[in-house]
Amino acid sequence: MKEETPRPAIPTLEQVSSGGVVFHRGASGIEVALISVGEPARWQLPKGIVDPGEAPETTALREVREETGVTARLIEKIDTIEYWYVGTRSGQRVRFHKFVHFFLLAYQSGDIGQHDWEVNEARWVDLQAAKALLSFKSERQALEKAERLIRAIER
Repeated sequence: MKEETPRPAIPTLEQVSSGGVVFHRGASGIEVALISVGEPARWQLPKGIVDPGEAPETTALREVREETGVTARLIEKIDTIEYWYVGTRSGQRVRFHKFVHFFLLAYQSGDIGQHDWEVNEARWVDLQAAKALLSFKSERQALEKAERLIRAIER
């Protein structure tokens, strides 16, 4: 029997991000801001890493502004999603335990075409199309929760 060389344990790091479901009333009804990132491109909600000492709500507003070019007003927290993935940090494989806080945000001003360089494209998408376009199931679920909150606000 061949002996297997034990693999060194992969270190685990916690990572916290925050983002938002930004909505406004557009030509087709309620629309939300989505971003396309990466290659191949994937559609997702705007979000980013919470900076040290920064509140998740502040991060959500900052990341939305950077990634979509729009400013928004915080309505309420939607959900916190949690998942694991393996990536690299300083050239070393790392297992990340990630938490993402999502907030419902109402559009205030700005041009969605004025997003930062990290984003391939940002656009307003009607709610139903957004659900189909989002790449991640957890983000589709956050959007469904946001939709219920938006419908309650719109009544």
